Amino acid sequence: MEIKAIAKKWGSSIAVIIPKDVIERQKIKENQEIRIEIKRPLIAREVFGILRGWKRPTQEIKDEMRKGWE
Repeated sequence: MEIKAIAKKWGSSIAVIIPKDVIERQKIKENQEIRIEIKRPLIAREVFGILRGWKRPTQEIKDEMRKGWE
């Protein structure tokens, strides 16, 4: 199951609130250990320039790919 939540400051920690309907559906109890997978959305500035060392022209790559279809 995947839900979206907003991390909030709670003392010197960060907390995430799990919606009540999810708690009921998943039968989560107080003090029960659960597993949470954290995935941050990609931000354009983090991705920009990632292929800076790329030396081959795009057209060359496209031509090479088309050869497989001929």
